[in-house]
Amino acid sequence: MHKFYFHDIEDNPKVIEYLEVQSYEMNVYLVYLSMGGQSGMVYDKNDKPMRFYSSGHIREAFAHCSVDKAVMKHDTPYDEMIGNPPKSAQQMALPFSMDLPY
Repeated sequence: MHKFYFHDIEDNPKVIEYLEVQSYEMNVYLVYLSMGGQSGMVYDKNDKPMRFYSSGHIREAFAHCSVDKAVMKHDTPYDEMIGNPPKSAQQMALPFSMDLPY
């Protein structure tokens, strides 16, 4: 899996074929990209997966890029704790708009 460093993306417009927002509890979002035949997570300057704190933060960070397809996947550890059936092997991906609000 490739590591995309945010500092390489933030100043240079890129064509991103696929952007996946992985949503976790406590307003933590990670971003997985497919670009130029490679796929992987976005990392910060400290070589750790870059955390985003809102959908707007993600939209602003990638506003200068061309994104062909964007989706959001939400993961929660609480399903079984509240009596829901175990998670399916594949998460549902919902469309994610990269448009900034006016």
